[in-house]
Amino acid sequence: MAKPVHSMIRVLDEARSLDFYARAFGLEVADRFKFAEFALVYLRHPSSPFEVELTVNFDRKEPYSLGDGYGHLAVVVDDVDAEHARFTQEQLSPGPLRDFKHDGRTLARFFFVSDPDGYKIEVIQKGGRFG
Repeated sequence: MAKPVHSMIRVLDEARSLDFYARAFGLEVADRFKFAEFALVYLRHPSSPFEVELTVNFDRKEPYSLGDGYGHLAVVVDDVDAEHARFTQEQLSPGPLRDFKHDGRTLARFFFVSDPDGYKIEVIQKGGRFG
């Protein structure tokens, strides 16, 4: 059986991305591998083995074009309202809180935030199918 281990995104400014992911989600550097032309930085939260892999191409000067194919990463939190307030206080520019309903029932309460490179991350209230 396959086990998901990481999702990779390309970032322009390693320090800015590390700061964002640490402040926003508590992700810590699990490994960093430097090569001549690029670096791979693996970020992990202590509660999960799943990692976000940041690829930093040293010669890149322009922001990446995300195109129309990228969706989003998602994380679950214990208190989405408190996290939204914290993101606002940290000036991380969260989007509005939303209640996503299906057949009259809330499927998810969430907000989106964008990282420094424009990648969307969905922050979902823990519970139901997102327990």
